[in-house]
Amino acid sequence: MPLILHEHPLSSYCWKAKIALYEMDLPFEARLLELYDEAKRNAHYARWPLGKMPVLEDTGRDAVVAETSVIVEYLQAFHAPSAGMIPADLEAALRVRLLDRVFDSYVMEPMSRVVAENFRGGDDPVGVAQADALLARAYDYLERELAGRTWAAGDTFTLADCAAAPSLFYADKVLPFRASHPTLGAYLDRLEARPSFARVLREAEPVFHMFPGRKAA
Repeated sequence: MPLILHEHPLSSYCWKAKIALYEMDLPFEARLLELYDEAKRNAHYARWPLGKMPVLEDTGRDAVVAETSVIVEYLQAFHAPSAGMIPADLEAALRVRLLDRVFDSYVMEPMSRVVAENFRGGDDPVGVAQADALLARAYDYLERELAGRTWAAGDTFTLADCAAAPSLFYADKVLPFRASHPTLGAYLDRLEARPSFARVLREAEPVFHMFPGRKAA
């Protein structure tokens, strides 16, 4: 199989790439990254020196692609040009890319900071409070921004929705928003019902117990 996604089934960024792959109906091999194994860890760093996940390996083009947003754009450019993950219209494309960055930087990142406190013993209450405050501001912005829209940037499912699905799913478990932000909550409901994301969630079910939430924080 020419496309290999090096990933972990609990990783929010890996979910983002897998949603796009399923939306584009592209066959691929999901290869588990076992970074605790020294040889496999070294192989991953040889593949992508910054060591993050996921990484897409396109053996048919002898290409290695890192960073989820770039992976999605790459897939559309070289494997599914009609996918619509990035609109052809420049103004619409800029809106999609902006929302993609909002979900990654202002939802996914502070959510991850709170979760990380579980592994550090919850000894940084100031950092957790700052992350919560940033999440709250992002929720307020998105509640207004998404009003009247089916998907993040309009009527079409795009890169922005690939980013939104994992970030909002996990954020709702860290700082719940469905009761306080009904527009955002209804949007998450639609994302969870989307076949591509529903499939990702089913695949992750066996390891959901490993997600620490914000217990220690």
